[in-house]
Amino acid sequence: MGHNVEVIKVAPHLGAEIRGVDLSRALSDEEFAAVHDAVMENEVVVFHDQKINAEQQIAFGKRFGELSVHPFSPNQEDTPELIIFDNNEDNPPFGTDRWHSDETFRAEPPLGTMLSAKVIPAYGGNTIFASMTAAYDALSETMQNFLDDLEAIHDMVLFRKLFGGGEDGLATMRKYEEQYPNPVHPVVRIHPVTGKKALFVNPQFTTRIKNMREDESRTLLDFLFRQAAIPEIQYRHQWKADSFVFWDNRSTQHYAPHDYFPQRRYLERITIKGDRPFGPAGPTYFLQDNPETSAAGSADEFGGHRASIRPIDREKDI
Repeated sequence: MGHNVEVIKVAPHLGAEIRGVDLSRALSDEEFAAVHDAVMENEVVVFHDQKINAEQQIAFGKRFGELSVHPFSPNQEDTPELIIFDNNEDNPPFGTDRWHSDETFRAEPPLGTMLSAKVIPAYGGNTIFASMTAAYDALSETMQNFLDDLEAIHDMVLFRKLFGGGEDGLATMRKYEEQYPNPVHPVVRIHPVTGKKALFVNPQFTTRIKNMREDESRTLLDFLFRQAAIPEIQYRHQWKADSFVFWDNRSTQHYAPHDYFPQRRYLERITIKGDRPFGPAGPTYFLQDNPETSAAGSADEFGGHRASIRPIDREKDI
């Protein structure tokens, strides 16, 4: 392990504290490799006492890849990659109190997410992480084999309420639907680095199992969603001011209770772009809105969106 980097596990299936790293300066290649390996092995890593600014956080994030700009979250004009979560009595938290992987409504969901804590409430405000690798491993072999070939439809359903009603709201929603057509992701995702299998459905963005009746899909999804709630595969992070957490979005889910409200909780987030998920059956398909039918507003088997399916172009899309 490089230099003075020390990795200490904090839970059985995911979570580790990294010591000996100062994120306010550029990491050496050896230090970066040690941090990278720790993330791949532990899925969630924690750094304490990191007094870093937005520029330093962005620089660290870019070591892992290109940064993403969230289309719906509160971004800064000068640093659009940075999301500010400043929740208090006048700005209640929104949408985090449900198990989810970040932004799976994208065809290429994020690789990972980094959160830097600035102001922490006196109590509450923890973030709970679940290893979906461990969740998959805990299933019976029969269930694993059944899930390996399945695909699920994802949607930006959480953010649809932001558009409001009326013609203007509908027009804005249609614009985002064109930008983010419902992707189809594998129910079981193979991690592109470790090769491990993980459940890749979440109650915030996954709406339907492809090629199943609605009642069948709902029963199966409800069962799969419950797997994240198993305490034995979780790590509960208690925030401190200047603590910094980086999680692998490809194999984890997280849940941030709103139990601290109306106290203030201020964190800064950046997100690293990812790649197209693939499962045991190989690259999948994704849904693309069909303008001839979606404009009519009628629903079909894909949970309310008329869509056509096109296969991935292996040269262009992978």
